[in-house]
Amino acid sequence: MSEPTDNLQQKKALLKHLILQLHQGQSAATIKQQLIRLLGKIPYNLVVETEQELIAEGLPTQEVLKLCDVHGEALKGVVDLSKVKPVPPGHPVHTFQQENAALKKEISKIKMVLDKIGDLSSKDDIDPLWSNLQLHFNNILEVDKHYRRKENLLFPYLEKYGITGPPTVMWGKDDEIRNLLKGAIESLQAGSALDAEEVKAVSDWSLKPAITAADEMIYKEEEILFPMCLDTLTEQEWFEIAQQSGEIGYCLYDPKESWKPKVKNTGRSKKKKLDKISLHTGGFDLEELSAIFKFLPADITFVDKDDTVRFFSDNPNRIFDRNRAVLGRKVQFCHPPSSVHIVQKILNDFRSGRQNRAAFWINLQGKFIHIEYFALRNNAGEYLGTLEVTQDLTGLRKLEGEQKLLNYSND
Repeated sequence: MSEPTDNLQQKKALLKHLILQLHQGQSAATIKQQLIRLLGKIPYNLVVETEQELIAEGLPTQEVLKLCDVHGEALKGVVDLSKVKPVPPGHPVHTFQQENAALKKEISKIKMVLDKIGDLSSKDDIDPLWSNLQLHFNNILEVDKHYRRKENLLFPYLEKYGITGPPTVMWGKDDEIRNLLKGAIESLQAGSALDAEEVKAVSDWSLKPAITAADEMIYKEEEILFPMCLDTLTEQEWFEIAQQSGEIGYCLYDPKESWKPKVKNTGRSKKKKLDKISLHTGGFDLEELSAIFKFLPADITFVDKDDTVRFFSDNPNRIFDRNRAVLGRKVQFCHPPSSVHIVQKILNDFRSGRQNRAAFWINLQGKFIHIEYFALRNNAGEYLGTLEVTQDLTGLRKLEGEQKLLNYSND
């Protein structure tokens, strides 16, 4: 029997009050005691709704992000998971859960090694322990695929239901964990030059915070995110997520079984008769146009005048992730919280007519990546949207002299 609405609203109001007390400096332990005493077990959806309302009412997302771990500590063990829906093998949530189980094993092994490091004397050989840590931290780096599937597949569907605040906060936390893991790897690479005392110090300020943050995210997913997603998304939407998950890849776990929901129309629709597209300078049919975009040596993404993603080119060697779930998504939600303000400035400047293009270039895993945004306008100068063009220019930057003879390249 469901709980009366009035009672739920009262619980939500009280939970909101206690969360605000956290932001005013109350300790997580104190708030946790109050939660248990006043509310007992809290429905997981109530946590999400409360956080969403607080952000909508003006609590800055960055403030929620800053105290995300404090929220988690206060709510740990208090959230009621008795009504969480079970999932079969192959379901996207089952895959996420199995990845988390594998991550927890790696984290447990790291903690055991760190405990041994804590007992080292200045004469002990640290190399075997350090090598062991490098192995397990390299395994944990696979969590990036787990986070990318969450950010690029789960979050777009939640946004369609108006759930935007919690995913934004969680994406920001994902980025923090990525940076902590990157810092831990850099510390491990310098380990051979450290003595035992220096190793202990590095362990405390670099390695332990990284695995603690990764471990805390597992709790946030298992007790808040996944139950809420199971209550919100339809079977068809889960099927679409399952179909697209392999495009990003998996973390320390390879799903052995495929999953299909017990609903109709999960397959792709039959091909329609190809239409001709005529432009001022020529034309082609849809199959030809699709092939052109697929083989362009650049990744194309189109965002319409309402900031909604409408198209991306299906290049098999895309530089950045794009999945069909992104279509219809507000572009602001397609970027980490740390860079949304830049995206918004570009869109505002394009829409107002102050600017027409913006370029960036970065070094990514040994590649030189050029990213450029163009304002699209009609003949009357009216803003139609923004085109993003991303290219790997690593090879082109190395060209010298001339090549006038035919020379086929398989690259």
